[in-house]
Amino acid sequence: MLVVPEHVLGRGPDSLAEAAIRSALVVATGETGASGYPRYAGEGVVADIDPITRTVEALLVDGAELDYGLSVRVRDAAS
Repeated sequence: MLVVPEHVLGRGPDSLAEAAIRSALVVATGETGASGYPRYAGEGVVADIDPITRTVEALLVDGAELDYGLSVRVRDAAS
């Protein structure tokens, strides 16, 4: 997962990785989050992610929600 400023959205994966202010490798926990989607966790990030659309439905970074002006993008670990 990449946490990026909103003004860089829409760029390619390499640009997003360069602009990220935080990244985290998350793995499925086997649980379902309050949103009803599978929960993923790792490196201080807990997220409920729709596996079909890869939309992040709920997110905590170090136990807090993201500040305004920041967004999160799902990226394959191999990318």
